[in-house]
Amino acid sequence: MALSIALRKRGAQVLVVERGEPGREASHAAGGMLADCILDTPGALHGLATASARMYPEFVHQLQDESGVEVDLRDAGTLLFPSSENKAREKITRHTDAESSGAFPAPLAELEPALGAVRQPAVHLKERSVDPRALVLAALKAARHREVDISSGTAVTEVIFSGDRAVGVRTAKASYSAPVVVNCAGAWSGQLSPHRPPTRPVKGQMLAVVSPHKILHHVIRTPELYLIPRSDGRVVIGSTLEEAGYDKRTNPDTIHRMHRSALKLVPALAEARILEAWAGLRPGTPDDLPILGATEALGYFMATGHFRDGILLAPVTAYVMAQIMTGSEPGHDLSAFSPGRFDGKTMM
Repeated sequence: MALSIALRKRGAQVLVVERGEPGREASHAAGGMLADCILDTPGALHGLATASARMYPEFVHQLQDESGVEVDLRDAGTLLFPSSENKAREKITRHTDAESSGAFPAPLAELEPALGAVRQPAVHLKERSVDPRALVLAALKAARHREVDISSGTAVTEVIFSGDRAVGVRTAKASYSAPVVVNCAGAWSGQLSPHRPPTRPVKGQMLAVVSPHKILHHVIRTPELYLIPRSDGRVVIGSTLEEAGYDKRTNPDTIHRMHRSALKLVPALAEARILEAWAGLRPGTPDDLPILGATEALGYFMATGHFRDGILLAPVTAYVMAQIMTGSEPGHDLSAFSPGRFDGKTMM
């Protein structure tokens, strides 16, 4: 959705062919932490993650303005409880991004009174969070406002080529011609023949609780779980990392375990009722880095494999891909994310 809007701004006619409902897979299931902290992102991704985090306020402002949807971008920050405190503090201290800081503006008990008796030290990060479902709705409405065409409910099965040039896509019901094609199919990207990228689904189970009172102000992140407050009283609790294929079923024992861990960390959540539980499929890659840029085939591009950072990287991905696809310089070094870096290792 973000890329379709960016391309429309550059005057392109855009068709999004979506296997289900736009944004209802990994984006809909995401937590929404805009975590560009060096402890959470691979080294090669730091620059792109930081650039995208800085783009977020304007990105959200434009979406809200064009859609009328409130996205719930929050900037209260994150309280990070790292597994190795000394190493974490050393890394945070070396981090030059002005949006992150290891310094506390107030004692921990004042910053987050609902926390239980947490003995391990914390790091304060000036990160933002967003409600991904609201973000997806805003992006969808903004795309329609900009006259992006959307074909929902039918999966692309093949990219059509004429010689070595992409000239469209084929579904079970129809074929669509286009001078430029971009594979944004997430965990399903590797199913599109030919030139299949080595993406795979990585399952994550989550739950949400809701209370009439706002229990948390900050995102809380520990090695075991994270808690993300929303402005309407919900708190999202997650998440697992599972190699389970395309199975999106939740496991009651796993959900209960995460709930118990959250209650131990924040006892006040006992007054909140469980609202829902769900699972999503992140698009993983062999090196945990996204796949961005032109393929060896003319007119065929990829923007996929964002793993745990799809929401965070949405604005910068839209920007760099729209630049590349319209013949401009991307403004970022994307060599680490090249579709050709896997040397022909594709999904079979």
